[in-house]
Amino acid sequence: LKVNSSLLELFLASNDISDRGAEALAESLKVNSSLQYLRLDDNIIGDDGAQALAAGLMKNRSLLGLGLGEYGSSMWGLWHTLGRQALDEAEKIKQERGDKFFISWE
Repeated sequence: LKVNSSLLELFLASNDISDRGAEALAESLKVNSSLQYLRLDDNIIGDDGAQALAAGLMKNRSLLGLGLGEYGSSMWGLWHTLGRQALDEAEKIKQERGDKFFISWE
């Protein structure tokens, strides 16, 4: 993902991705410039992984959609862990991308 320039969608639902996997994914998101949609629902990502993902998403400028599904407390940590800062950053991303950025909880 760090060097891939053609991948547009990545569906990683139900892959038992943990904090460690989320942290690796977050590092890739920081430099990837092609991915437009990422689906992460039904994994085992906790607050540490969610915080890493939020940091990766803040640096990524290609992603237009993030599917989190019906996550319990673990992925709510994606925004909850960073609080208002993450929500403000999500709003900036949305404005930069012409209101095309979305997060799906379904």
